[in-house]
Amino acid sequence: MCGFLGFISERNYESLLVDSLDVIKHRGPDKQLSLVQRSESYYVGLGHARLSIIDLSDEASQPFISKCGRYNLVFNGEIYNYKELRVELLALGFDFTTDSDTEVLLNAWIAWGLEALPKFIGMFSFVIFDKAAKKIVLVRDAFGIKPFFYTLPQDKRVFFGSDIRGLIKLRNTTFEPNLQRAYDYLVHGDYDSTESTFVEGVKHIMPGHYLEFSLITGNMTEPKAWWQPDLSYTSTLSFDEAKDKLRTLFLDSVKLHLRSDVPLGVALSGGVDSSAVVCAVRHLEPNTPIHTFSYIASDNRISEEVWVDLINKDIKAIEHKVVSNSAEMQKDLDNMLLMQGEPFGGTSIYAQYRVFKLAKESGITVTLDGQGADELLAGYNGYPGRRLLSILETGNFIKAKYFAKHWATFPGRSYLTPWKNLASLKLPNLLYKVAKKTTGRDSYTSGLNIDYLINKGVNFEVDRSILSKKNKGKRVREALAESIESKGLPSLLRHGDRNSMAFSIESRVPFLTLPMAEFLLSLPENYLISNKGVTKHIFREAMRGIVPDSHLDRKDKIGFETPEAEWLLSMSGAIETWINDAPEIPFINKAEVLEGFKQVILGERSFDSRVWRWVNYIRWYTLMEIATLN
Repeated sequence: MCGFLGFISERNYESLLVDSLDVIKHRGPDKQLSLVQRSESYYVGLGHARLSIIDLSDEASQPFISKCGRYNLVFNGEIYNYKELRVELLALGFDFTTDSDTEVLLNAWIAWGLEALPKFIGMFSFVIFDKAAKKIVLVRDAFGIKPFFYTLPQDKRVFFGSDIRGLIKLRNTTFEPNLQRAYDYLVHGDYDSTESTFVEGVKHIMPGHYLEFSLITGNMTEPKAWWQPDLSYTSTLSFDEAKDKLRTLFLDSVKLHLRSDVPLGVALSGGVDSSAVVCAVRHLEPNTPIHTFSYIASDNRISEEVWVDLINKDIKAIEHKVVSNSAEMQKDLDNMLLMQGEPFGGTSIYAQYRVFKLAKESGITVTLDGQGADELLAGYNGYPGRRLLSILETGNFIKAKYFAKHWATFPGRSYLTPWKNLASLKLPNLLYKVAKKTTGRDSYTSGLNIDYLINKGVNFEVDRSILSKKNKGKRVREALAESIESKGLPSLLRHGDRNSMAFSIESRVPFLTLPMAEFLLSLPENYLISNKGVTKHIFREAMRGIVPDSHLDRKDKIGFETPEAEWLLSMSGAIETWINDAPEIPFINKAEVLEGFKQVILGERSFDSRVWRWVNYIRWYTLMEIATLN
């Protein structure tokens, strides 16, 4: 687990590259190295900040050069099945000078090229400079677990890296906000769902994509997908057969994710997913000490402590807990925003930040958690509108009514909700906009200079999910695929990566492997969500005997929840100061924002998530301006 920065340019940015590595030192505190070489008319610079996890020797440091000298590599992530791939490569005649997964990745690329990528069980973003072919290849893992930012070629320059602030420093130009991303976030709460970032001119390589830069022509290819969810196949396995296969896949994945040469722990929220991970670790390692790390809400209404305690007792864990408050968040917010690099969704992300801080203070370098399970197993509320649509598309209205009725028996649900969700999926765009406006979710909002945004070409159209004709009867699976690629998982993985790396912690997500994803996305939807509305149905049954029934049969879910409204209102003085002291932002009317916030404080307007987004964005904008001026 590490971070990297790099450039391709007719100008040598070596001194800036070295300086910029200091910005990402938290991603790799153990060693920072750089390498600049000349090819054709270009300088190619690769810089790396290392967090040593596998093979702690200096020989495994990066930039890594192949034995033949043809290839240079910088790599952020882990390849968990590197030992198995190493055996394959040895049989092909490769030899190794280290015990690292870095060398395995590079030799796998030399042996198989792009065909190596689906073989990797792990998380990765990497850059390979092929000196003979005179090209640079930039690659991101299938789920986007590890970040990858880049700039489009401009004045024969390209910059790339693992951290947006480091990239801005290396690029050495003034920070400018991306207006479309600002609008999407402030009005709709949408972010990390496209290749655009909050910074103008800086893009994400999307999950499962790669691109190439030719040093001969100076051209960069459009991003190409090396993996995308495929819904064309539906498994014919019986429920019991599929359950047994899922159990094996999950245990195999957790076993691989336990490979580490440094201390390891598990983030435990008390829900099904994190409980399954920690219980699987105990199942696989009956006698190994297990450290768990949990955030405990001070408000009993949203506290998961009773569920955390049950798991810790069951597996005899060494437990670590943290409780926080608004004063602590106020103190930490600036650092958390800088570590995230971009605005984010809510204060619950601070709970995660504190869990990783606790892990660092406890001497842990690697953690496992349950991220990605909801997006593969149809968690959350079970996509009821999508499930109804799938059933109705098979012509079974009675079965649809049965599902809605039983889905509604769970806490916090109602019979009408699935039907409303179904209606929102099928409404024409015009009626959809009217419905959003009547429910207080208009495309415009006070505080925004709408005329300015219109003149700048910002798109105000509602970005809706597209229902494909080829996915009839597979609407839940269609939604899961979308959440994996864009709307949902990318933002959650961003939070986890930046929060963990803020404390030089490697966060691993054993649910997110290609074998798991491809298998789960092929299952009949009633395996994922039972006809009685049970979410993650097949996984709950697969974990019987490993996870306590008390957790598998839970009907509620809280997670790392914080009292957002209470916290923000208690910080009102600081927030007013932040708004007043913020630089002038052309598309934001600070006076209107401040007035709206005061109305919330006085109880004249109800609190909603937009309050946090305004505060978050304005403070982030302020910090970014300060950072790029220094």
